[in-house]
Amino acid sequence: MTEQTSSMKTSGVTVFTLFTTTGTLVCCALPIIFVTLGLGATVAAMTSTFPFLIVLSQHKVWVFAFSGLMLAISGWLMFRPGRACPVDEQLGRACNTANKWNRRIYWTSVVIWSIGFFAAYLALPIRMWLDV
Repeated sequence: MTEQTSSMKTSGVTVFTLFTTTGTLVCCALPIIFVTLGLGATVAAMTSTFPFLIVLSQHKVWVFAFSGLMLAISGWLMFRPGRACPVDEQLGRACNTANKWNRRIYWTSVVIWSIGFFAAYLALPIRMWLDV
């Protein structure tokens, strides 16, 4: 497999990872944040407009597990040992540009996943612990 093909696969996985982690944000973090801010009517409107959000919320463990696995695979593909760009100047430049964008998308995905995880699993227990 050529380096260009490998870079395209990594890019595709990274974009798919961004899609799955954004799903965790939409399904679980945004509704919790909206309700916390007193925007329950917004959550009701979102779930009536997009009923699949209810299904995603009911299976949030699987949503987070799958997106976390995608983050791990994407991270391994980007940061694995022995990964290098081609020596050819034009292909090397394209590879470096793709790697730069892949890293940006990856770290954006990590931040989105972390926000979703915090909102879905940690925010309420921490708030309950602080109110005691």
